[in-house]
Amino acid sequence: MADCKSCAAPLPANTNRCKFCGIYNDMDLHGKHNFSIHIQESERICPHCEIPLQTINLKQKGAFEIERCGSCYGLFFDPGEIEELLESSVSGVFDTNYQLLEHINKERYQKPDKVQYIKCPVCRVLMNRVRYGHRSGVVIDRCIAHGVWLNNGEITHLMEWKKAGGQVLHEKVQRKAKQENRPNPVKIFESSSDRQYGISRELDFDITELVSDLIFKIFK
Repeated sequence: MADCKSCAAPLPANTNRCKFCGIYNDMDLHGKHNFSIHIQESERICPHCEIPLQTINLKQKGAFEIERCGSCYGLFFDPGEIEELLESSVSGVFDTNYQLLEHINKERYQKPDKVQYIKCPVCRVLMNRVRYGHRSGVVIDRCIAHGVWLNNGEITHLMEWKKAGGQVLHEKVQRKAKQENRPNPVKIFESSSDRQYGISRELDFDITELVSDLIFKIFK
């Protein structure tokens, strides 16, 4: 569990805002990635804070620019950029550490009390909520046309998931689902009316978890 950089109080799982002093902490970049601000105020808008996002260069191999909110520290990735960042940051994982994978999700994942649909920073249309990968514990906000929004701390969660072999397990599940000619149960489904009013019924959530747990035990 991380500590607040302002008052040193422990931060609750899956949040970067300290409940004692109210300060937001940068869980993804500060002390982990070298970056510079390329554009202080881009044309893209933070879906939570409603302020212009910064364009930053993560200084990977060559230029790697993404958008970040300077207030809540959320990150916006163009299509394919999350995969590119995960690939450049975590490599050489060929097996799944099931115990570590389970520990990561138990420590980090807390089902939110209220599901909120947010607007795409580019087109300002409500984005879809989609589970990223098998047993990742991270639900992303995705605009098919423009990219993916991650709340602060979630890209770090995905890196830990990949280090534990989560992506290896995900690919196994994908192959098995393809062989059995069935869809992979990773998406949170919602109706158009639910999205319009920002409501998530998540009726399939428990069923998905049961199927995921069954597949998890088979591969384990």
